This record gives sequence, structure tokens and C-alpha cells, in this order.
Amino acid sequence: MSTIPRPLQNKVVLITGAARRLGAAIVRVLHREGMNVLLHYHASQDDALALQAELQGERTNSVHLTSVDLLDPAGPGKLIAQANEVFGQLDAIINNASSFYPTPVGATTEAQWQDLIGVNLKAPFFLAQAGAPLLARTRGAIVNITDIYAERALAHHPVYAASKAGLVSLTRSLARELAPDVRVNAVAPGAVLWPEDSANETAREQLLARTPLQRIGNPGDIAYTVLFLLRDAPFVTGQVINVDGGRSIVP
Repeated sequence: MSTIPRPLQNKVVLITGAARRLGAAIVRVLHREGMNVLLHYHASQDDALALQAELQGERTNSVHLTSVDLLDPAGPGKLIAQANEVFGQLDAIINNASSFYPTPVGATTEAQWQDLIGVNLKAPFFLAQAGAPLLARTRGAIVNITDIYAERALAHHPVYAASKAGLVSLTRSLARELAPDVRVNAVAPGAVLWPEDSANETAREQLLARTPLQRIGNPGDIAYTVLFLLRDAPFVTGQVINVDGGRSIVP
């Protein structure tokens, strides 16, 4: 009897900001493919514990939780060390954790700058730097979750947009720096999940009107694109895939 190959089975992935929303969807899809997960979370402990219990029920000892502070200069090294200590290897890093809020010019604080640049850009770089030796051993991969607004203006969010633009550039630079042993790509979501504090129905309607597919996406759209980059794209590196219903091609 033939069996379907499962190239990701027993491989290890570190996913940041993975307890809820897009992160949780990525965890579920990659875990279903047989990957063991170091699940990083910030403040969502209850969600992280529930997700761990759900997935451990399917496969024991396959999900380990960590709440290391990404803004701690020692944090990235701690995360990589945990992956090696718990699972003995590292095959992929998904930089999903992200800070997002408006920073209008004239009202932005130094703390907001440090937070947005620190979580969205600094942490992915130092995770890549710390994880590169382990990833090289397994011919592994990094996937950064960016944003279509990395390459177009988003009103009142200059620091957020700059941090994601930096992450796009970092993706391409790391793809060169870490080749040929480690592939580095990015996924740029469009309207996939509304911000939880967003209640502006008019703004939503205007955004969907400028989206060729005329609908919002779902977290699975992002998760399965990440899966494609890890499992099905061995000759792809340095690329950014927009998953946005066509929004990025409309002025």
C-alpha cells in the first residue's frame, strides 16, 4: 500500500505571536502536516494553553509554549535555545508577531517607535541571526509575515508601515545572506482579519470596494501560503507573496 509523502512530518517550527488569529491558523495548518511547534505568545496565555491542549490531544509532546519577550535583547537567543532544547532541531521560523496601531505625526512617542520597530523588524532579524546555524543544518526556511502596506501608504500609521517595509527589505537581504542553506520569504496579507478595535463600517466597505475579489480573506489563506513556502517551494527564496484579493494592484 502506497502512502502520501509528508515532507514536514517531525520537523520543528518556531512561530511567534501564535496563540490567536493568524498565528493560531498557521499553527493548526503546520501541526496538521506533522510539524512540532514552539508556540510563542505575548499576553494571550489562556488562548495559548487552549490551543496547546487541542493539538496535544491529536499528537502528544508536539507543542511547547513560550512567552519570551521579543523586545528583550536576549529574547531571540532564548527562543532559539528553547527550540533546540525541547525538540533537538529547528527547521523553520515564522515571524508572525506584530504590533499595530496608529502613530500620527506630531503625536508619536519614542516608546511607540521602539515597540513597533522592535517587534516588527528588530526581533525578526535577531531571530534569524540566532537561528541561522540550526536552520542551516536542516536546510530550513524563514517566513516573515509582512503587510501590503509595506509598499503603499497607510494613513496615520507611518511607523508601522516603515517597520513592515523594513521587514520586506530584510526578507530579501536575508535570502542572499543565508543562501544556499536557508530560504527566506514573506507573506503579505491584505484584508484578512479586521483589527479587533475597528468599528468603522464605512472604511470597511471602501476597502472591499477597492479589492478586486470584493471580499475579505480568512486566516487559512495566509496559513496555506506559509505551508506552500515551507513544503512546496524549494526553489523559491527572497520573494514576497501578496495574499490580498488583488488589493495591491489597485491604486
